[in-house]
Amino acid sequence: VQLQASGGGLVQPGGSLRVSCKAIGLNFRLFTMYWYRQTPGKERELVASITSEHNTDYADSVKGRFTISRDNVHRTLYLQMNSLEPEDTAVYYCNVLYRGRANWGQGTQVTVSS
Repeated sequence: VQLQASGGGLVQPGGSLRVSCKAIGLNFRLFTMYWYRQTPGKERELVASITSEHNTDYADSVKGRFTISRDNVHRTLYLQMNSLEPEDTAVYYCNVLYRGRANWGQGTQVTVSS
């Protein structure tokens, strides 16, 4: 399984950004997918999840600002981030549990700064 994250960058506070994650090597539509983020010195934090039925869940810190979605045809996971805050600065990782093992993408850096 390969997860290829992209779309990170530098954005001003209050701005928006969308990160993507292309999944290769699994039947994407069957699996719950996750977005995590991590800053230096802190544990990786679960940001959002989406089930195969498109049911979603969010960390309290991002509710109302972030939207997770998926495109099963193109095997791609998305995270739309609006009203970004400096505290959202982190490396964002996509994740899937496949055959009992957590699989991680390489991460994409999101920096929120003026």
